[in-house]
Amino acid sequence: MMSSKPVDNQYTLRYTKRMSNKQRILEVGLTLFAQRGYEATSVQEICDQVEITKPTLYHYYGSKQGLLESILEERFGPFLSLLEAACHYRRDINLNIQRVIEAYFLFASHDLQLYQLLLSLRTGPSRSESRQIIKPWIKAQEEPIMAMFKAAERDHGNMRGRSRAYMISLLGIINAYVQQALEDDLVLNNELAQQARHQFMHGIFS
Repeated sequence: MMSSKPVDNQYTLRYTKRMSNKQRILEVGLTLFAQRGYEATSVQEICDQVEITKPTLYHYYGSKQGLLESILEERFGPFLSLLEAACHYRRDINLNIQRVIEAYFLFASHDLQLYQLLLSLRTGPSRSESRQIIKPWIKAQEEPIMAMFKAAERDHGNMRGRSRAYMISLLGIINAYVQQALEDDLVLNNELAQQARHQFMHGIFS
């Protein structure tokens, strides 16, 4: 889903003029992909914003697809390491879930524009170019969460065989809160993370 908030392209352009061409392309590409959608953004639009020619973009990233892959590697890759640490099972599934939610909220708070892009890519057409690019990144965040729930089966027998369902539910709650932050200036703090964890653990009757 795309946010209704407009992106200040003039501010982005002024800010990125102090960067190298390579970094400016990445920042403007992220802004336009998040605002308009990956498929709806052309290479020419990115070049016009950065004030470069197409060969310059192709020199650094090879293609629009290469630019998106670089954005994910540079801006989303480090988060995956934090997520893996949060998912390391410590014989307390409540604590693990709290840390996972806090990790996502911290990531979204620091890079809300990237999270907006991730949400739009995740819900895009299944055969689109962007969906094919995002698939391994989706898998990379789903696997440690499922592994966490799988490890918890040793202590909670009633959880057996449900790791994928738990992962889907947990990410659904997290993404719903982040989407609300995109639309309504919701503050993604630890108190809200506790609320989200309680909602996940106890459902609508909590």
